[in-house]
Amino acid sequence: MATIAAERVGSGTQIPIRDTSLYVDVIGHGAPLVLMHGGPGGDHWTLLPFQRLADRFTLVFYDHRCNGRSVGAPVSSMTWENLTADADALRERLGFETWAVLGHSFGGKVALEYALRYPERLSHLILMDTGGDSWWDQQHGPEVLAERGFSPRTVRLARRFFDGRTAPWEFLPTLMRLGRAYDPHTSFATAVRTMFAERRSKPRPKAHRFGFSRLTRGWTVMDRLGKIRVPTLVMAGRDDFLFPPEHQEQLAEGVPNARVRIIERAGHNPHDERTDEVMEAVNDFIREPATVP
Repeated sequence: MATIAAERVGSGTQIPIRDTSLYVDVIGHGAPLVLMHGGPGGDHWTLLPFQRLADRFTLVFYDHRCNGRSVGAPVSSMTWENLTADADALRERLGFETWAVLGHSFGGKVALEYALRYPERLSHLILMDTGGDSWWDQQHGPEVLAERGFSPRTVRLARRFFDGRTAPWEFLPTLMRLGRAYDPHTSFATAVRTMFAERRSKPRPKAHRFGFSRLTRGWTVMDRLGKIRVPTLVMAGRDDFLFPPEHQEQLAEGVPNARVRIIERAGHNPHDERTDEVMEAVNDFIREPATVP
């Protein structure tokens, strides 16, 4: 398949990749940085604050297969093999020999699998508010909400949500109810601005349901982290209820020479709550001369 020069990819381009069509947006100039969004069931609009780095990096935003506006493949095809192969085929199609990879939440799990399957294709790995084991979000997360004083109803909703038992019509109402858990330091005005910025987001409840009930259930890479040799930054909000600092330490301990950056006064989305600090951390990490173990 012929490559496409990254600068020729317009905003919101559908690019045929393998057996699907990925929704891709490439902006900026400089070294390539691909951003893998969270979910499952979300899309790249949740990572819009990273557009601030467009003057320093060529930013590749895309929706995972079966997520957002990517189309053409059944939800049952959303496997780790396909998700990572899609990403690498997109890299090749855009003409990059290597790229830095940033994965947030579910996207961080994809990024971990990608780093293990395509180690020679990464220049840097940034894991933001993610985990190497499904236990943290699917079991421990709801327990943390209970400890923090959230109502029993909210805790039950969270447990169903992260078990993949949320009905499609419940998807958005549940996300709204969990908003304060995700972003504990976000003011109402900021939350409104964020919702407005993400108004073009296209949620995919079926991908969410399949992802948590099938794809991530029992998933772990904790026993394989030692194989990752690319420079790695593990970053998360101090008050993330899904992937708290203690797991970030475990994650970093498993990756040779990984470093940890905990963002104070931030929850699961520090790029929304402490945007400047996160952008500075990402920029400094990628631009620092690499020392690979």
